[in-house]
Amino acid sequence: MLTWLDRARRDVLRVHPRDDRTAAERGVFSTRSPDRPNPIGLHHVEIVEIEGTRIRVRNLEAVDGTPVLDVKPVLRLDGGA
Repeated sequence: MLTWLDRARRDVLRVHPRDDRTAAERGVFSTRSPDRPNPIGLHHVEIVEIEGTRIRVRNLEAVDGTPVLDVKPVLRLDGGA
């Protein structure tokens, strides 16, 4: 599932890991910082239910209300879905 992390700041490139001011600053890509220059989120989720235009999923790491851009299947190397 692809999401648009709409609350992410795009102007922050370096952060203190886990907001620990005693830790040296690091680049956002080497941390789990919510701030991202490109705020597209990629989530491996399990579809639980499809009802009309609603898809219920499990294991989505996103804040409620985060816009969903697309849902893609996970393809195995042997070509299966």
